[in-house]
Amino acid sequence: MSWWEALILGMVQGLTEFLPVSSSGHLEIGQALLGTAGDENLLFAIVVHTATVLSTICVLWHEIAKLFQGTFTTPKWNAEKEYVAKILVSMIPVFIVGMFFKDEVEAFFGHGLLLVGICLIVTACLLYLSEWLQKRRLTSPHEVTWRDAFIIGCAQAIAVLPGLSRSGTTIATGLLCGVKKESVAQFSFLMVLIPILGEAFLSLLDLLKGEVSTSIGLLPLVVGFVAAFLSGCFACRFMIDIVRRQRLVYFAVYCMLVGVFAIVYGLC
Repeated sequence: MSWWEALILGMVQGLTEFLPVSSSGHLEIGQALLGTAGDENLLFAIVVHTATVLSTICVLWHEIAKLFQGTFTTPKWNAEKEYVAKILVSMIPVFIVGMFFKDEVEAFFGHGLLLVGICLIVTACLLYLSEWLQKRRLTSPHEVTWRDAFIIGCAQAIAVLPGLSRSGTTIATGLLCGVKKESVAQFSFLMVLIPILGEAFLSLLDLLKGEVSTSIGLLPLVVGFVAAFLSGCFACRFMIDIVRRQRLVYFAVYCMLVGVFAIVYGLC
């Protein structure tokens, strides 16, 4: 992988991580079009995903600092402690998948675009359905409950498949549960911080131990990281505004078109 290919793929990752169009699916498509498929795919994906997590921390720093302050500065149970506890509850499904099905999940990456296309179409259907039902819901939307947190966490665990958008799946699931648009967007972005950083740390340990081999150089990794971080900062702010205005149907159409393209390209 050259530095300019890493630049393109890093920007793709950063722009699509927070938009409901599947960053992993776009990475698979991008790598297929650029001809960079190989053993370095997983390491590069982890590096650029880590970059977008850091961009989330930068964009939502005020909210994260408030949660830390409320959680660790007082022994009393408060709204911040409850919110953090709900995030931990949402992590249970993805923790189970990561601990017991890691090899099976990794096997889905780098093996053609047919699955990516199918998952993108599923993402499109979820986005359209959530917006359609949200406009027709008779009850008022609410904040994230304990039940909502676990259900959204299950959606995140399923969204490890390439092409199934994590942000799109979790936000759509939250909207289907009746959660407020602004609340589910922020919760969706915050709930992924610990799992991705934890995965990056474990992968770094494996790399240092020599259990993970890669042919990618340091320069492409650095370029991809910086590109994903900067574009991720922009996309995170943009996505929160999109959810507030409830224009997810446009992304549903986009995912449908890209999904069909991926299936056709994969079969050719």
